[in-house]
Amino acid sequence: MKVSYHGHSVVKVQTEGKTILFDPFITGNSLTDLQVEKEKADVIILTHGHGDHVGDTEAIASRCNSLVVAPNELAVYLGWKGLNTHGMNIGGAYEFNFGTVKYTQAFHSSAVVTENQQIIYMGMPAGVLFTAEGKTIYHAGDTALFSDMKLIGEQHPIDLAFLPIGDNFTMGPRDAAVAAKLINAKLVVPVHYNTFPPIRQNPQNFLDLLEDSLKGKILEVGETLEL
Repeated sequence: MKVSYHGHSVVKVQTEGKTILFDPFITGNSLTDLQVEKEKADVIILTHGHGDHVGDTEAIASRCNSLVVAPNELAVYLGWKGLNTHGMNIGGAYEFNFGTVKYTQAFHSSAVVTENQQIIYMGMPAGVLFTAEGKTIYHAGDTALFSDMKLIGEQHPIDLAFLPIGDNFTMGPRDAAVAAKLINAKLVVPVHYNTFPPIRQNPQNFLDLLEDSLKGKILEVGETLEL
């Protein structure tokens, strides 16, 4: 399995002959190395309905006929736009032909803000546990620190975790370091920082706060790990 990071919270997983994109925010993401018109995805997995996570889902999925896996209300909304969707909800798991997806809780919000000043509720925000080839990845989505992260880690031994550190909208480095301790992943990678002024962070500060027993890594944009 190959896992790569592409700025903000964009993660790409290549496994079982499939390409899976998590939260493909490309247009408007000055940190990414991806190009919408060149990106191909068999599957898109979304954590919640904010524009910096849904991103270019519609453009990519329409062109590639990608399966879009999302919290149920968001899946219904995207289904109305003609996309091939699979709705899920927190606590539920489903075994697909590319791996198993399980949604976890996240403490955040989830909505689409329209140009005519309407806010459309998109269901509960979530984190995602993705398991394939005997490895488990935890994409926490946008979230605050919460104590049940310990339970997530105990029930699902995690090989690689992506945790937001930007502060303001999500956990900051200090809370993310506590989250890393609770989930006890083999490797933690900071995401959701430096894209916008309110979430400017030095990711090294997050690594410096990790307990000695934990391993963290700053992934450069486009950098790939093999699990």
